Amino acid sequence: MGRLMDFFFWKLLLILVITVGVAYLFFQKWYLPATITFITLFVLAYRLLGKQRKLVKEVLDFSEAVRYRDFTRRFVIRRPRSVEGKLFSAFNDINEVYKRISMDKEIQHQYLNKVLNMLDSAIIFYQEDTGKVMWINDAFKRLFRTPHIGNIHGLTKRHPELHEKTVHMKLGKQQVESVSLAMGKMKLLMHGSTFSTQDGTFRIVVYQNISEAIDETETKAWHKLLRVLTHEIMNSIAPISSLAETLHARLEQGRGGEEDIEDLKVGIYTIKRRSEGLLQFAKSYRLINKVDQPNFVEIQLRILFESVYQLLEPTLLQKDINLDIILKDTRLVLRADVNLVEQALINLLLNAMEAVKDCAKPYISIAGLKREDHVVIKIQDNGRGMSPDIQEQIFTPFFTTKKSGSGVGLTLSKQIMLLHKGNLFVESGEGQGSTFSLQFIS
Repeated sequence: MGRLMDFFFWKLLLILVITVGVAYLFFQKWYLPATITFITLFVLAYRLLGKQRKLVKEVLDFSEAVRYRDFTRRFVIRRPRSVEGKLFSAFNDINEVYKRISMDKEIQHQYLNKVLNMLDSAIIFYQEDTGKVMWINDAFKRLFRTPHIGNIHGLTKRHPELHEKTVHMKLGKQQVESVSLAMGKMKLLMHGSTFSTQDGTFRIVVYQNISEAIDETETKAWHKLLRVLTHEIMNSIAPISSLAETLHARLEQGRGGEEDIEDLKVGIYTIKRRSEGLLQFAKSYRLINKVDQPNFVEIQLRILFESVYQLLEPTLLQKDINLDIILKDTRLVLRADVNLVEQALINLLLNAMEAVKDCAKPYISIAGLKREDHVVIKIQDNGRGMSPDIQEQIFTPFFTTKKSGSGVGLTLSKQIMLLHKGNLFVESGEGQGSTFSLQFIS
C-alpha cells in the first residue's frame, strides 16, 4: 500500500511540475515549447486518469462479484510489479481465501447433513415468521411419510394434529405428546428451540417416536417385576420351609419336654414374623407406589440380628456354617423399615452362605457399629471372594455368577438401601472373602 501511494504521489508531483512549467513558458511567450509541454501534460494526465478509471472499474467489478459470492474469476497479472499487478494479485489472494472458506463450509454442511440424516430422530428447521421450511432430515420424511414440505403450515393437510402440537409447543424443554397420524396413534417425545439471525427467527423441532420403546419397556418391567417377586418369595420361603421341617421332626420325636416346647414356640413365632414380613413385602410390590415410602420405625440392631439368625439357624446348622453376631453396643438403634432391611440382610447372608460352601471352615459375621453420623451393618465371609470385574457388575439387575441365581437379590438390596437414603458397598478380593457394608444415614 505504501508503494502504491508513492507511485501516485510522484506521478501527481510530475504533472504539477509540468503544469508549472507550461505556465512559466506561456508567461515567457515561448509558445512552441509551451504548446509541446502542454500536449505532453495532457497525454500524461489522460493516461493516468485512464488507468485510474480502469482500476476503479476492476475494483467495482470485484466488489460486485464479492456481493454475489462469485469467487471464480482469475485476474491475469502481466506486470507483477505494477500497481495493476499488485492489485490483481491481492484480488486473486482474496478469491483463494474465500474459495477455501466456501469449500470448508460446504464440507461442514454436507458432513452435518449426513450426520443429521443418520439420526433416528425426526428434525424440522423452519422460519418462525413465514413458516418457510429450510430443511428436514430423512427420519422426518420416513416417520411422517412426508417426502417434501415447503411450509410448516403444509402439515395441516397431512397431519393437522402434528402441526398444532408443533406450532404451539413450549420451547426449551422436552414434552411427550400423543398424536393421531394417518398410520395410527403415536407417542412423540418433542423438543424445540429457537435462534435469531439477521435473516429472521428460526425454530428447530426434534421428534422421537417412543411408542415402541414404551411398550417394550413396560413389557420388560413386568418380566423383571415377576422375576424379582419370585426370587424374593423363594428366598424367604426356603428358610421358613427348613425351619418348619425341623419343628416337624421335633414333634415327630414326641418328647414334649419344656425345652422342646419352648423351641417350638420360638420357631413358630419366627415363621409367623417372617411370613408377615413376606406378606408385607409382597404388598409393597403390589402397591408399588408405597415402596418409595418405607415405613420408618426405630429398631434395636440386637433384635434385628436375632430375628434374622433365628430364621436362618436351621440352614446354618445343616451346612455347618459358623455365624457370629458382633455388636459392641447392644443398645444401638436403627431407624428403618424393618421388613425391607430384614429382606436385604437375608439376601446378603444367603449370598455369603453360598460363597463359603466350599470352605473347610465356613465363617460369616454380621456386625453393627456407629460411625459419626451413620450406622453401618457389615456382613463378612471367608469365601472365595470376587474379582474387580465381577464387583463392578454385581449390582446390575439380573447379573449372577450362580447357575441357579436370578441376579436380583443384590440389586434389590441396593435399592432398599437407596430408599433409606443410604448405600450398599462391597469390598472383596479373590480368595480373601467379601465384606458388604450397609450404610444408614442417621
